[in-house]
Amino acid sequence: MEIKRFSLISGSRKAQGLTVVIDVFRAFTTAAYVMANGAERIFPVGKVEEAFELRRLHPDWLLIGERGGKHIEGFDYGNSPYEVSAADFTGRTVVQTTSAGTQGVVNAQGADEIILGSFVTAGAIVRYIQRASPKILSLVAMGSVGVEPNEEDEGCARYIEDCLRKRSPDFEEIKTRIRSSQSGVKFFDSTQPQFREEDFHLALELNRFDFVLRVEKDNGLRVVKCVP
Repeated sequence: MEIKRFSLISGSRKAQGLTVVIDVFRAFTTAAYVMANGAERIFPVGKVEEAFELRRLHPDWLLIGERGGKHIEGFDYGNSPYEVSAADFTGRTVVQTTSAGTQGVVNAQGADEIILGSFVTAGAIVRYIQRASPKILSLVAMGSVGVEPNEEDEGCARYIEDCLRKRSPDFEEIKTRIRSSQSGVKFFDSTQPQFREEDFHLALELNRFDFVLRVEKDNGLRVVKCVP
């Protein structure tokens, strides 16, 4: 298996083979909590307008997402794992759009298969990749707003690669680096209430869930579903 590492939206356009699009803070952590709380599926989209149009066509669908880290007016939920962690999504369809994570999904046109990456599903991702044994694996760390590398997404990519190469990554060290990074400290900054401290802690609950979030096609749309 050839493992390729890419970063940002530009990197997602280069991804090949089985592709893991990684967004720890917070898109794909939030998506994992949504699916764990019973959602049937998530449609990841690139544009806010596309999300609103899907809701116009399907009024019972829920909208989740952010721009600039903030809750989008008219959406049901922001991009916060803490916010969705206590919500019941049983049987619901969700549309998600974010500044980084979902942009990576829609731009990974060259990927054979896409799964969503975060620490809360990291162990399941490693096992899925080992079973699939692809010729090419692309790990795409989406970074901040998809244009600037960050410690949490690069760290998650390293963690997955190290596990696949039978190394023993030190997750406590990874957490320490993330906590002191620019993207980590904002969750402890009272002047940025859109970033909850609880989100930081929930996003770093390693292997909380034992499923993989895989992107499939449904009537021309990308749809995320749980895979054991």
